[in-house]
Amino acid sequence: MDPPQTVSRSPIKKNPPGKRVDSGKRQMIINAYKAKINVDPTKSLRTIRQELSKELAIGATTISTTITEYNTTKRVISPSKTRVKKTFRETFDEFHRNAVRRHVHSFWFKREIPTVDKIHHAVSNDNSLPTISRTNLYRLLKEMDFKYSKRSRNSALTEKTEIVLWRRRFLEQLRKYRDEGRHLYYLDETWVNAGECTSKTWVDTTIESPRDAFLEGLSTGAVNPSGKGKRLIVLHIGSEDGFVPGALLCFESKKNTTDYHDEMNGETFYEWMEGVLPRLKENCVIIMDNASYHSMKLDKAPSSQTRKADIIKWLEDKGEVIDKPMCIPQLLDIVKRIKPRHQKYVIDELAKKHNRDVLRLPPYHCELNPIEMVWSSVKRYVRMNNTTYKLQDVKNLLIEGIERVDADMWKNYISHTKKEEDKFWEIDFVVDDVLSAELESVTLTIGDTSSDESSDIDSD
Repeated sequence: MDPPQTVSRSPIKKNPPGKRVDSGKRQMIINAYKAKINVDPTKSLRTIRQELSKELAIGATTISTTITEYNTTKRVISPSKTRVKKTFRETFDEFHRNAVRRHVHSFWFKREIPTVDKIHHAVSNDNSLPTISRTNLYRLLKEMDFKYSKRSRNSALTEKTEIVLWRRRFLEQLRKYRDEGRHLYYLDETWVNAGECTSKTWVDTTIESPRDAFLEGLSTGAVNPSGKGKRLIVLHIGSEDGFVPGALLCFESKKNTTDYHDEMNGETFYEWMEGVLPRLKENCVIIMDNASYHSMKLDKAPSSQTRKADIIKWLEDKGEVIDKPMCIPQLLDIVKRIKPRHQKYVIDELAKKHNRDVLRLPPYHCELNPIEMVWSSVKRYVRMNNTTYKLQDVKNLLIEGIERVDADMWKNYISHTKKEEDKFWEIDFVVDDVLSAELESVTLTIGDTSSDESSDIDSD
């Protein structure tokens, strides 16, 4: 009788390090874990982890993490997907864009012509700003309504006329309201993540593991959040008297988007304003940015997508006489001309019913709104005291942080904002002076036939 033959089996290949263990394999780990527990409930997790690692060819750490997550949440958690790289538009939020604008203005204050190369060097050396290539910085500046204007031998990076005019009108109107003794309120939205925490903290480097901490009666330090977690959307209004009592709006975010503005809409903001306006002082002024839900049109002007008959009706309702045949481009040209006189916002009209006025900030000028510094103080308080990373606890910390910002702090922030207003008021005159000096220099150079013009040309 022949001896029994042994069947040779190929060794199980271990899951490569760094390769993601998908939800199917994670479910397999949990099923195998349950089977072993049913056979021997007294078996330790460490023993089960080692056995499963050999049987399933999956790392012991992955098995331990998967089982721990399951025991905590009672469900198999799918692995995180590969993070999508953010574009420069997502990376540079409103605060970062304001910092870039300040860098551009810093050159004008030094009476230097700002170029993309100079600005890119300044932005790259600013550790508070994300990294950005020269090409993307140029695109960002265009989105921020900067433009290159050929005024002389050099190309000057200037703000578009519309932005300069908006800022001048805002500052002039603001000074007028202050001279009239009108009370000014500032409103803005922000967000707070459940995972808000300080980026740096003191750590005892002698503690190398939880076991060492347990044996020595010490702790391993603060527990790090698993991610940003859920998010709270916050809306409030305040003045030199402090936050307006009872005006806080705070709700949990339902969307997983990078921009918290996606959570707010015109209807929610309108309902909030209806409740807030009676709480404000008579004949006051409300300062806000130009977010879309702040600026819903009461009577939207026709566009190229509007039917011709509706365009004519809109014009006639505004008192225009259409007494001859006109094509759509001609009608829209009239619309463009008269639109500024008839443009009304829903919120502005609501405020007027309560004897209040609205003043809108120019785009990307959040440093002219002191509530931005208030929010910075509140969120700093949340980060310094957040230890549980639970949304309700974070909400409680948020309310505590808001209550800590008193009238004196508001007055200090408003005083700082006034200094920023003075800088913006001055910068436009500085730009005029520098560009005029450049033109005068060109005139003198052209008059001097001995000069070599080609050596002075700025190729940027």
